[in-house]
Amino acid sequence: MELENLTQVAEFLLLGLSEDPQLQPVLFALLLATYLVTVLGNLLIILAVSSDSHLHTIMYFFLSILSLADICSTSTIVPKMLLNIQTESKTITYAGCLAQAYFFMVFLCMDNLLLTVMAYDRYVAICHPLHYTVIMNPRLCVLLVLICLLISTLDALLHTLMLLRLSFCKHLEIPHFFCDLAQILKMACSDTLVNNTILLFATIFLGFGPFSGILFSYARIFSSILRIPSTGGKYKAFSTCGTHLCVVSLFYGASIWVYLNSAVTDSPRMSAVASVMYTVVTPMLNPFIYSLRNKDMKGALRKHTLGIFSILRCFKSPVVSL
Repeated sequence: MELENLTQVAEFLLLGLSEDPQLQPVLFALLLATYLVTVLGNLLIILAVSSDSHLHTIMYFFLSILSLADICSTSTIVPKMLLNIQTESKTITYAGCLAQAYFFMVFLCMDNLLLTVMAYDRYVAICHPLHYTVIMNPRLCVLLVLICLLISTLDALLHTLMLLRLSFCKHLEIPHFFCDLAQILKMACSDTLVNNTILLFATIFLGFGPFSGILFSYARIFSSILRIPSTGGKYKAFSTCGTHLCVVSLFYGASIWVYLNSAVTDSPRMSAVASVMYTVVTPMLNPFIYSLRNKDMKGALRKHTLGIFSILRCFKSPVVSL
């Protein structure tokens, strides 16, 4: 097949979730509703944590950063999907595709590492409660977030720079709804051995590594909880990490399901549909999990929600002239 230099590649084609014209309005409505709920829910989490003094703790600090990362990761994908559906166009520029892949990798890796840091925070809180304020001091917490951001940025930058060395064939159709790194590599006509090797090592170190750290943290947490004599003490200790455990299960469960689905089926379209779980659905569900299972967060969100509705009622109420 004739090769093109990557500097001559003008655009890619994102085939999306379905080519059925009758499904496009339904997909647009579902994606728009999901995106709005995701952004609004995570923004409310950030607003509640920043404005409520009861939530000025390390755990909620990490939660607000996680919510920000969820907003950013969803915003790199869904708006382009909505635009393509609305304009009935499947194109994305070469630069736009690389930018989308880069930022999605940054925020996906950021989510992964933040969940690991939050698991460590829960481990220190339950297993070393007397030393918690000393170990998890504000300086260390900010440093951990910056390290997560640095690692995520360098990992995404490495993969993106390695894409620049590849040549692509003329038919640049991506059977996905966003510029997924694995799908881009499959379209390359030049040798991708180095790229796939780097991707494999990155998956091991930045995928299985943090997941192993989470499993180790929770193994120690459960061991400490079982040594608590009273049932009430066990419940109180477990309730402090139950919400995070739900989010971890959802994130890694969706990721593992996508991996198994792509390994079992040869259909790229089925893999794309499965990818909706961890790219769109999971960021939307996180605010609900944290708000429904946490009394402090639920109270703060209720207060801010009532405040927003009060402001809206003021705008809607007629102005009475004296």
